[in-house]
Amino acid sequence: MTREQHLVLTPGLPAAEPVRRAPVGRYARLRRHGRRLTPLLVVLLLAQMAAAMVTTAVRQTPTIDEPVYVATATDYLHTHRVRYNPEHPPLGKLLIAAGVAVADPHYDPAYTADQGKAGRHLLYESGNDPWRVMLWARLPVIALTLLCGLVAFAFAREVAGPAGGTVALALYAFSPDLIAHGSLATLDVPAAGFVLTSAWLVWRARRRPVPYLPAAGAALGAAVATKMSALPAVPVLTVLAALSMVSAHRSAQATRPDPVRRRFLPAFRPTVSTRPAPPDRPTPAGRPERQALAWSGMRLPTVGAALLGAAVVAFVALAVVWAAYLAVDPWLRFTPAEPVPAVHGLRGRLVDLLPVPEAYRAGMRMQFGLEDYPWQGYLFGHVYTGSLWYYLPAALLVKTPLGLAALGAAGAVAVVAVRRLRPAAPYLLLPPLVLLAVAMTGARDFGTRYALFVPMFLAVAAGCLPVPHRNRGAGRRWGGFLTGALVLYVAVSSLRTFPYYLPYANEAFGGPAHTHRLLHDSNVDWGQDLGRLADRLRQRYPGERVWLVYKGSGVPSYYGIHAADPRRVPPERVRGLLVVSDSAVAKARGRLAELIAGSRPAGEVGHSISLFRR
Repeated sequence: MTREQHLVLTPGLPAAEPVRRAPVGRYARLRRHGRRLTPLLVVLLLAQMAAAMVTTAVRQTPTIDEPVYVATATDYLHTHRVRYNPEHPPLGKLLIAAGVAVADPHYDPAYTADQGKAGRHLLYESGNDPWRVMLWARLPVIALTLLCGLVAFAFAREVAGPAGGTVALALYAFSPDLIAHGSLATLDVPAAGFVLTSAWLVWRARRRPVPYLPAAGAALGAAVATKMSALPAVPVLTVLAALSMVSAHRSAQATRPDPVRRRFLPAFRPTVSTRPAPPDRPTPAGRPERQALAWSGMRLPTVGAALLGAAVVAFVALAVVWAAYLAVDPWLRFTPAEPVPAVHGLRGRLVDLLPVPEAYRAGMRMQFGLEDYPWQGYLFGHVYTGSLWYYLPAALLVKTPLGLAALGAAGAVAVVAVRRLRPAAPYLLLPPLVLLAVAMTGARDFGTRYALFVPMFLAVAAGCLPVPHRNRGAGRRWGGFLTGALVLYVAVSSLRTFPYYLPYANEAFGGPAHTHRLLHDSNVDWGQDLGRLADRLRQRYPGERVWLVYKGSGVPSYYGIHAADPRRVPPERVRGLLVVSDSAVAKARGRLAELIAGSRPAGEVGHSISLFRR
């Protein structure tokens, strides 16, 4: 007769743990099929995001910044020198160059002009097809955006389990801002994605510092070699690397054998567990896994371990920055097409001390010069000169889906309040908070593209909400249903704005049709709808006189739009169809304001261009 196992009487059974029984009920089926269901959901979510981005990329004309980046990438391929756009490091443009190389546009290396004219010359004056060139230039950024979605999934999965990873990926994949800017040949999504990747790798280094700290440094270097706005993440992530190294060092100390056995072991014998945690039952973040690499005989002090971890990340990041410039020009020549302003005082001395290529220092001087310029902004119907410290939080409030904002805020509270999630709090919260605080001090209130790391980290934080469990009460289970409902709400909100992702605003602010009344520039109107305007004029207004005030880098005549500027003639001569970009409408003053006031609305194009009848 088989003896029934008892918690105390059964030999070999730990007295501190109850016997694990197979899960029963509705969650048992989800757990049994989780291994097959999760990869399927990941594929479907990424496929949806890819379809949305490719469709958007095909239909949009070049935005204001894209021709500059594409021309610079083409110049890299043909001249192998840093000439255009030194205010941004070359790595992101090297990524764009991978697509440009496939398009193989005609290019005149002898053409000399500023970077804006160089982009216009490449796309519209060199016999190239701008639709084809821009699509190939955008495809590498689309691919990188999808890979960063996998990073968001992996980050949340390791902290909260497969369900949390799926929630994070769903919110990431349906984020209108990430879809909008991930489908453009720009640098904002790549830089933010590299920061997210670095934070994830530093988190993983808590258990295995040897492979992951150098990888985290490479991702951090990729971020600062793409956009200089990622520089504030360097001290944050190096400190987190030191924290991870200390955690790994303490784990190694905890697994060190007793002094009697130590004499018989090699000095640096790695101890690796052969019992990995089941994938559907993640190890709590506060309990180090035994699979972490541990050196049995290591006597490195804790402070030394911390300094070593920070030094590895900083050194590898610096090496990546140098490698990016060497990939463009092995001789590191720098021949800027535009003058580089001088920077004096403390900022100038700090720039001179940085151990980076001369072109990088010149780019920092240009960035400081741009920050000193009195830019004009627009927020909630108010035109102002200078910058508002609360601009970015206000713009994010408008352009973040309500479900993502609610789940992200709840997830941020959870990682601080829940004990098993608390070790992940600094890795999830510090990088976006520091980057946002620094970005809020900037002088250019042009859009949420300067803070795209916020929806990325929000999605991961939302995935860290406690998930339903068979032993939890009804309240926790209802929390799981509420999470699913909010994710579905984000998906519906995102699909409703298709394919006009750039001017997205959430339902609390009236949706995409009302964004131009609240924000301007890359939040709404970045010149992306010139092709759609040409189609509208050809279909509904053939042969009519058109007056155009367009804000963008496209050339209207290339798309068949033959229009005059109404600001250059007396108002009484402006008769017919008045077409004005919404950024120009928002900041209209003087004659343009009078023309708009004396006209009646006649429609809109892409939620970014307004039509008036005079």
